[in-house]
Amino acid sequence: MYRKRFTGRRHARRSLQPLRAALGALSGLVLLGGGLYGFASADEPSAPDGWHLVWSDGFSGAAGTSPSSDNWIIDTGTSYPGGAAHWGTGEVETYTSNTANLQQDGNGNLEITPIEDAEGNWTSGRIETKRSDFEPPAGGKLRVESRIQIPAVTGDAADGYWPAFWTLGGAFRGNFANWPGIGEFDIMENANGADKVSGTLHCGTDPGGPCNETTGLGESHSCPDSACAGNFHTYAFEWDRSVSPQELRWYVDGVQYHSVNESQVDEATWAAATAHGHYLLLNLAMGGAFPDPVAGHATPSSATKSGVPMLVDYVSVSSSDGGTTSTTSSSSPAG
Repeated sequence: MYRKRFTGRRHARRSLQPLRAALGALSGLVLLGGGLYGFASADEPSAPDGWHLVWSDGFSGAAGTSPSSDNWIIDTGTSYPGGAAHWGTGEVETYTSNTANLQQDGNGNLEITPIEDAEGNWTSGRIETKRSDFEPPAGGKLRVESRIQIPAVTGDAADGYWPAFWTLGGAFRGNFANWPGIGEFDIMENANGADKVSGTLHCGTDPGGPCNETTGLGESHSCPDSACAGNFHTYAFEWDRSVSPQELRWYVDGVQYHSVNESQVDEATWAAATAHGHYLLLNLAMGGAFPDPVAGHATPSSATKSGVPMLVDYVSVSSSDGGTTSTTSSSSPAG
């Protein structure tokens, strides 16, 4: 999602609580591809069997409230202080803390909504975890997961929509010149409402390098059973230090569709991207280095529809193996 040097070319709401509880009791959970995902809503995120919940947020705050300030930093403006303009990607929106762009909906979701004003200016929302130390224990695994509804818009009306769930290496904070060396894991990206999502590793040097920047090492996959846009799907990423060579894996609804292991890059590049913690990000960008080349023209366009939100049911981080891991759940409503 972050691009240090923009080149211009790169690749049903839930009902009220009683009904949600009833559906949750009836639906059950499915274990697939090493990951657990549910068809019902998940007010309190849980870890798959054999994993320990490290951190989570179920966005259970009241309607119209911001996400928990204990868990999240709200990014605002068009860049990090001193960082690349337009967040390094050429995206056109301004991020705000306004609840019109970023709010809990009272039904257990976070809403991130892009809005175009009368002058054609776009605003939207972007958050990142306060914690920047998410990594597997020695010899263990880390699983990062979120249940997300990509905006329910397709075709020309979706021009420029760029929802994303991703990570950045913790060393990026305060030093905005070290991308992509510090590592970026794009867990879910979608462009222009297409019926597929992408997972990508960014690492090494830009341009080119072992991760072929600014493209990265990525794959795309369609969403199982229902379209990506307008439906909830579970997106997960596993970071595995329990195997040799170490491996990164990407899933949608429990289906693994991409992996990268340390033998695919040199030792120094792998260590620079993975030998430290990461922080998590959720955002809905408009236009820039992913949507534009997919659309074949500059986005958003005059046909783009304003105000279609990305909904996030929960975010969870779990660990497995490698000794004792403390469990700290952080899914309380925003204060």
